[in-house]
Amino acid sequence: MTEPDFVPAVPLAELPEGRMRACEIGGRAVVVCHSKVGVFALDDVCSHAFARMHEGRLRGTRLICPLHGASFDVRDGHVLGAPATKPLPAHATRVVDGVIEVAIDPAAPPQPTSA
Repeated sequence: MTEPDFVPAVPLAELPEGRMRACEIGGRAVVVCHSKVGVFALDDVCSHAFARMHEGRLRGTRLICPLHGASFDVRDGHVLGAPATKPLPAHATRVVDGVIEVAIDPAAPPQPTSA
């Protein structure tokens, strides 16, 4: 098994607890979330309808879509609230020398490109 390919995303000091930031990593739209339980990365496109998750709200470990209010657990992307039924792909994170790094899950399905 090979080591995941981690890419620098954002300095930890620039992402306070309770905040999130959109990034593009390897051509993929990702939202990096800093909750009180850690730093997590998910696809930035809602699995229910085309909406950018970073434009929504982060409440604890719940990421809420700005379009229809679907909610997801930032720790693993599973659905917490309708209307979404499919989870958001989650990606591995780590902090190295004060920088949040993200490794895109190679098994993640392709992202939609428009509404």
